Amino acid sequence: YQVKFFYLCQLAYWLHALPELYFQKVRKEEIPRQLRCISLYLLHIAGAYLLNLTRLGLILLLLQYLAEFFFHMARLVYFTDENNEKLFNVWAVVFVVTRLFTLTLYILVIGFGLPRVESQALDSERGNFFSFLFNNIFFRMSVLLLVCLFQASVMWRFIHFQLRRWREYWNEQSSRKRAAATAAGTKQQTKLLKRDSGYHENGVVKAENGTSPRTKKLKSP
Repeated sequence: YQVKFFYLCQLAYWLHALPELYFQKVRKEEIPRQLRCISLYLLHIAGAYLLNLTRLGLILLLLQYLAEFFFHMARLVYFTDENNEKLFNVWAVVFVVTRLFTLTLYILVIGFGLPRVESQALDSERGNFFSFLFNNIFFRMSVLLLVCLFQASVMWRFIHFQLRRWREYWNEQSSRKRAAATAAGTKQQTKLLKRDSGYHENGVVKAENGTSPRTKKLKSP
């Protein structure tokens, strides 16, 4: 009952996120990305529930929500202090480890675990409504292929995002160094000009030691 209630709560949460897009007045540019995210969550949670893969689904949801927890914590810290981006690095490591664990669990469960299950026939009492499909090796390999392709696409987008983020960071650092070097050069040129031409005080040009330059009078012979 507890596992079933958890899955129903998860399905209800992601279903309620659909009308919430309208009430939150999400921008039109963000709607396709939000719809894609909600659809993927609904597909995976409903698939794990209908295919009687509830234990596998619980572990995968735990890993996914752990990665999202670090991501949202990193965003909160970044909003308070824009110079603090350490938690984003932690989230990047957790995200990669999560993807590796997810792919490994899928291979172990679907590739090696399900063929050894004794009861693979249609059984409504045990909840085996669609589990008998995994008895077919073609269907099982197709599911594994789809999972591998999906995880590969996620990792590719993540690596592309990280490379773009690092490139922007290094460009910003180099621009700051160039600006600092330019400011230091301008200050040094200003000091040299003051040293060469003296400085003005009360409208009189004075030398570097503060004495007024005077022309010497020539004595008559």
